[in-house]
Formats: sequence, C-alpha cells, structure tokens
Amino acid sequence: MNLRRDVFQAIADPTRRAILMLVASQAMTAGAIAANFDTARPTVSKHLQILTECELLEQQQNGRENYYYINAKKMKEVADFIEPFRQMWDERFNKLEAIMKSYKGK
Repeated sequence: MNLRRDVFQAIADPTRRAILMLVASQAMTAGAIAANFDTARPTVSKHLQILTECELLEQQQNGRENYYYINAKKMKEVADFIEPFRQMWDERFNKLEAIMKSYKGK
C-alpha cells in the first residue's frame, strides 16, 4: 500500500519544521541535519523521508552524499493556501485594535 502523506500533517511536527528551517538557506546532508538534534539518526531519517514524500524537500546526490534542499514551489503552494487565512486574521486584529484605541480614548 502506497501511503500518501499530507503536507500539513508533515509540518505539524516541530522537528520537521525545524528541519525545514535548517535547509531553507542551504542544502544539507542527512548527517549534518541530524547533528542539530538530540535524537537518533534513524529518527531524523524518517522525518526526512516524510518531508521528501510530501515534496517539501528534494534530494540530490553529489558523489556519495545526498543533499536535502527546500522545494520552493511546494512551499509556495502551502503559503498560497494559508494566505487568505492570514489576511482574514490581520483584518480581525486591525478591527480589534481600532476598538481598543477607541475605548482607550474615552
């Protein structure tokens, strides 16, 4: 059975979010990524597998090493999905701020 992973389930995990932050600026090997965590390397490898299956990370072989890097196109799809919600909350907070300022002035 081929399990299709959900992007939002993948980024719900704090370790996977931390991995995404690590490789956001530069490609890294699994060993370099694992060195940043206090967990076993197979655990980090499982996180990398999930992120790769969701297409949030891509890997490229360079010699004997596999480098992981952000899939910017997929990250943009996630950001585009979230954007309307961000705008809605910005509008609500702006309205709340206006109300609070009007009460403060009284």
